[in-house]
Amino acid sequence: MSPSPDPPAAAVAGDAADEQVVSLYAKQAKIYPRAVSGPFAGWRWAMVWITQAIFYGTPWLSWNGRPVVLFDLDAREFHLFGLTLYPQDFIFLTGLLVLAALALFFFTAIAGRLWCGYACPQTVYTEIFLWVERVTEGDRVARIRLDRAPWGADKLWRKGGKHLAWLAIAFITGFTFVGYFTPIRTLTVELATLTLGPWESFWILFYGLATYGNAGWLREQICKYMCPYARFQSALIDRDSLIITYDAARGEPRGPRRRGGTDHGLGDCTDCRHCVQVCPTGIDIRDGLQAECIGCAACIDVCNQVMDRAGTPRGLIRYATENGVAQRLTRRQMLKRVPRPRVLVYGGVLLALGTAFAAGIGLRSPFHVDVIRDRNILARQVEDGRIENVYRLQLHNDSGSPQRYVVRAGGIDGLVLAGENTLALDPGRSGLLALRLQLPPEAAQPLRGQVTRITIEVEARTDGHAERRIVREKSSFVVPR
Repeated sequence: MSPSPDPPAAAVAGDAADEQVVSLYAKQAKIYPRAVSGPFAGWRWAMVWITQAIFYGTPWLSWNGRPVVLFDLDAREFHLFGLTLYPQDFIFLTGLLVLAALALFFFTAIAGRLWCGYACPQTVYTEIFLWVERVTEGDRVARIRLDRAPWGADKLWRKGGKHLAWLAIAFITGFTFVGYFTPIRTLTVELATLTLGPWESFWILFYGLATYGNAGWLREQICKYMCPYARFQSALIDRDSLIITYDAARGEPRGPRRRGGTDHGLGDCTDCRHCVQVCPTGIDIRDGLQAECIGCAACIDVCNQVMDRAGTPRGLIRYATENGVAQRLTRRQMLKRVPRPRVLVYGGVLLALGTAFAAGIGLRSPFHVDVIRDRNILARQVEDGRIENVYRLQLHNDSGSPQRYVVRAGGIDGLVLAGENTLALDPGRSGLLALRLQLPPEAAQPLRGQVTRITIEVEARTDGHAERRIVREKSSFVVPR
């Protein structure tokens, strides 16, 4: 068999000319969300105002002479509405995180990604930054044209103004964030006098630039690729969860239609793609529920407006359940299915842990007491034949005010406390008190060779007034033979 002849040189040159380099990297297409109005847009902006009023306003509020919320890392004190917590109280932080997770599970099982659509910081700040972008550059079509236009004075003015406004918002946000760790009034004076510390400066810039980058540049990419919530939401919802749904049976086949006309065999969807244009993550809700959907309901508002103009009923895109759409259930019938097993389990656990958390905060003692026996000398005989046991009391003031502690002992008739029985501590401070308990000979005689249980009682006093809560600790008193 003879070898095949080599291809002509002209053919080889032609093949080389036809070769193309195909990149496996696709540039992220920029999304230009269109402005929308409606009930759900109103709810989103209401949450923007509420969350930002809380975030920006809380550091400026005071409670008994100190910020209402202050995480003082240097002093290892955490002040929350008059409650002072210390590192040993981190169990409450754990409980708070567990409650937040359970609340997320509970509300997701009922109505999908309510947190993402209305209250998530990424959503809130993206909404704010988009508003600035619309003010400076115009709505969707105007922004697209501006990006395609060559650079000039108008484009430079609009783009520069937008970014300056973004940076100002980001800086105020970073400054406020640091104000939760350093009293914001002190921070303001330091900023005005250019005496900010290195760590304060770093965190203001870090959090400010993070806000600028996440809300101004990354936007939907945070929700799509960095947030883990979208990946496990499918495990939290079922076919009876209220989600944003497109009614395909009513909308298909889609296409342009005359106002009020249905004689051409098309569904109610006019294929205007407004639902895609208003979506902050750029998805098409008509393709079904997707991980990228943050549940903002902008598509519901704009679709209802299109239905009004087309003269057809609202609700082509609406909050509904998969079973509700498939079985044509009414809203009342869908709501009747809300109290199902997974919702009841989440709700029951959330209620139980919430009650336990509130009880733990309410019953938390304003001070801690540890009673330590002197192990070198269990018992000794002192003057007048009295039997003496020595203890060390370690006290920690967990309250937010100076306190004076008064110690008493009981459990054996005739037991007396010799020496100092008071100790004063500033907030967050610890102290030791040497405690000497003595028993007269006549009271000790029947107890020789025995170990008897006693109670040591510590009472906290503030400004000369006794606190209602008294801490009692059990210990033992040894009478030698």
